[in-house]
Amino acid sequence: MESYKLLIKKSAAAELAGGIPKRDLGKIIQRIQGLADDPRPGGSRKLSSRNVYRIRQGDYRVVYRVDDAARTVEVVKIGHRSEIYRD
Repeated sequence: MESYKLLIKKSAAAELAGGIPKRDLGKIIQRIQGLADDPRPGGSRKLSSRNVYRIRQGDYRVVYRVDDAARTVEVVKIGHRSEIYRD
């Protein structure tokens, strides 16, 4: 099975670069990299209000879009669970 291409929005990359403790950062990056092989891993959830999915890593959430036709996964937002769903 061919893997998906990972895309990360600039805003999501900025969220990764600042504010996330180092102890959580490595695990979050591993989870994001895993999306290339399985864009809908166990524990992922489609958010009903939008056409996006989310995965959990500790107290942090990664929100992303999957395009099966183009075989891409675009990470839209990364943040703490208390703030991630606020627009």
